[in-house]
Amino acid sequence: MSERWPTELRLAKDKRTLSIVFDDGAAFHLPAEYLRVTSPSAEVQGHSPAERKTVPGKRNVEIIGVEPIGNYAVKLVFDDMHDTGIYGWDYLYRLGSEQAERWQAYLDELAAKGLSREGR
Repeated sequence: MSERWPTELRLAKDKRTLSIVFDDGAAFHLPAEYLRVTSPSAEVQGHSPAERKTVPGKRNVEIIGVEPIGNYAVKLVFDDMHDTGIYGWDYLYRLGSEQAERWQAYLDELAAKGLSREGR
């Protein structure tokens, strides 16, 4: 069971930002691209840290679905048809609170691997 509980979850009209407010007052605005490249799915994370993938080319991705999973998570569906990540409340909280560091690490990985947010 999650220690943190969302009190509000909204998908922006342009489908590019998921906003979430938690019961401790923390509020995060998470871009679709960020959520897609940090998906908790095995497709992205692998089955061990060594298998984790750097996902390029998602600058313009949109969230086309937000589906509740019990009372502990949501499944996000992206317009590139990725839909296998289950985003638990604690994971979304960590993504929000660690956004700057995680995003910079992602940009650094792209650069080190010669990849682009544009998907070239």
